[in-house]
Amino acid sequence: MIRQRVSLAPSRRLTVAILPKCLTFSMRSILTLSPFRTQSSCLMPSPVPSLQAFASLPSLLTPLFTIILPVFGLIFAGYACRKLNKLGPSAASELNRFVVYLALPALLFDIMAKTPWSMLDQPAFIAAFGIGSAVIFLLTLAVRLMQSRHLADASIDGLNAAYPNTGFVGIPLCLLAFGKESLAPAVIATILTVCVLFAVAIVLIELGLQTEKHIGATLLQVGKSLAKNPLLVAPVAGALLSGSGARVPEGAEALLKLLGGAASPCALVALGLFLGAKGEAHNVKTTSALVALKLLAQPLLTWWLALHLFGLPPLWAKSAVILSALPTGTGPFMLAEFYRRDGGVTSSTILFSTVISLVTVTFCLTVLL
Repeated sequence: MIRQRVSLAPSRRLTVAILPKCLTFSMRSILTLSPFRTQSSCLMPSPVPSLQAFASLPSLLTPLFTIILPVFGLIFAGYACRKLNKLGPSAASELNRFVVYLALPALLFDIMAKTPWSMLDQPAFIAAFGIGSAVIFLLTLAVRLMQSRHLADASIDGLNAAYPNTGFVGIPLCLLAFGKESLAPAVIATILTVCVLFAVAIVLIELGLQTEKHIGATLLQVGKSLAKNPLLVAPVAGALLSGSGARVPEGAEALLKLLGGAASPCALVALGLFLGAKGEAHNVKTTSALVALKLLAQPLLTWWLALHLFGLPPLWAKSAVILSALPTGTGPFMLAEFYRRDGGVTSSTILFSTVISLVTVTFCLTVLL
């Protein structure tokens, strides 16, 4: 059988002109699109970039830098406020508590409440992206446990290596690179990351923090803790509302959007506050390994799964690879602060993966477009 190359992008050049539209795309328009169904498999472009592709690196780097620049700006704002003593030593923890108890639950509920269940009917994409994330997460978890790391800390490290910044960076980047057809895979990847993977890590952390000696008592305590955790209750409630066909009233929807819109910015400012308060050096070896797993291992594994194992169409396969290649999001830091675990390695991983992703993600775009 002869396979043909399929190119979905009319040009290798990405323009910044549509970036504001991408960044201001509302969640309503994201989640009310008709579901996209995958078709028969097609061959992706060769993973070996040509000289012409390398020549397009500057034009690709500019829009990516523009998308990621607000991430650095928010981190720096928090860092400067702490260094200048404009915000006190407890500011990072208190701001993070606002995110965990109000902003992020509102965002998760809003996402799930407005996601039609039919939109999630993409088993091949879910398998490719989900397995890629799960393998990296479990591999990191196992290695850290073998290194005598506490289960709670090992779970957070697993997130450091497998939790891409799909919402704040991934959605606008996919819209910019592949057009609105890539919105469905970007939203599905966001749900898998911030709802499913995040929930698994929370369960493991709760298990690790229990001190009961009997398994029955431990499971009971974990169940009680999970039932009171807003980061788990909110998306489940949103999914149930979506399945019932009911709609969120306009006033409540406006409230959810105001709170949810503050989640990522506040988490990034809290990260900057944490970095500004900590002067000691952190484990460079561990941070480097986590960054390598996030920016290299996860996209390579997802590329193989999407193209060779599940045979996704080009658009869906490209989206899966780019979304998995994104830098570490703020989720691991939120949990580290919330559960009072050491956030040094986590904050360093988020910062350095974001910096290095300017090169690695641009390279991925050059190969795929």
